[in-house]
Amino acid sequence: MDDTRLQKLTQWAKLALDQLMPGAAPTTMELESVSADASFRRYFRLSTGERSIVVVDAPPATENSKAFVRIAELFRDAGVTTPAVLAVDYELGFMLLDDFGDRLYLPHLLRLQEQGEVAATTVLYRQAVDTLVRLQAGVKGERLDPYDRRKLHKEMQLFEEWFCEEFLCLQLATEDRELIAATLRFLEDAALGQASVAVHRDYHSRNLMLLDSAVFGKAAGPGVIDFQDAVSGAYTYDLVSLLRDCYIQWSPQQVREWALYYLDQAQISAAIPATTTEQFLRDFDLMGLQRNLKVMGIFARLCIRDKKSQYLADIPLVIQYFLNVSQHYPELAHFRDWFSNAVLPIAISKLPWNK
Repeated sequence: MDDTRLQKLTQWAKLALDQLMPGAAPTTMELESVSADASFRRYFRLSTGERSIVVVDAPPATENSKAFVRIAELFRDAGVTTPAVLAVDYELGFMLLDDFGDRLYLPHLLRLQEQGEVAATTVLYRQAVDTLVRLQAGVKGERLDPYDRRKLHKEMQLFEEWFCEEFLCLQLATEDRELIAATLRFLEDAALGQASVAVHRDYHSRNLMLLDSAVFGKAAGPGVIDFQDAVSGAYTYDLVSLLRDCYIQWSPQQVREWALYYLDQAQISAAIPATTTEQFLRDFDLMGLQRNLKVMGIFARLCIRDKKSQYLADIPLVIQYFLNVSQHYPELAHFRDWFSNAVLPIAISKLPWNK
């Protein structure tokens, strides 16, 4: 972030805070950098003495703050805990938000996993699933853009363009491209055949937060962030993002148990139409494979285009998910063989496989 934009953000935050809480703004404003994500947004913390506020820089050229505010309200109306937007300037791309703190699900889950705390882990995942069911039951899909074939295809195409060609430097033959195209069509058809609900689109351990119950209430559930790209799409998309997380792995038996908990809760609340366990698990698996291909491309692009090489360390787990799940689906046997023979050896040589 350049000094000029940081100065503008600091000045705007002081004025906005003066209007929101007269006399609360410190004489000397210092914004503490909190985090940056995979987009161009930047987050800072501002303490007034009485409360802490998050100051957001979301450059209008790349970030849609209107969508952020609108979807935050939609989700909150459905009983999902999203940050309250305290002030916003759409033209500048600046916002003041409630501060959810620093307790992301991921580091807490990693500690529980290391300690073998299965019961405590299950509590957190059930809370996340319950929140997801509230979202699906409470947000009308027609209020969001559709996760249509064009979007699904464009996302999965990142696998071919950014992962295979740009990162691995593969020379794809005509038959390779035809195989990739056929596989994408199969996964698109599978996604479009599912019941449609509100989809967060990045519902995982880095976008869920443990909240202070004294501030937000015991029933608040996890704080949900990074929701501005929400769409209306396949009912298993967010669930597989959560349970086959790019950043933490659980046993297939544990994933199945939590997935079936979702199925029970979603059908009890009528968030989704009635379906069989067999069909649900197929939907869950195929949606995960679509996301795996997309994520390989996105993480490669983040490294090459955006100079965020840290995401390369997460690709091996995504590949592992893809290979483990795809072996159960004969429709993908040809593609899986090609991937194993043409893609995997080069990927192993270029990725930090043991991290």
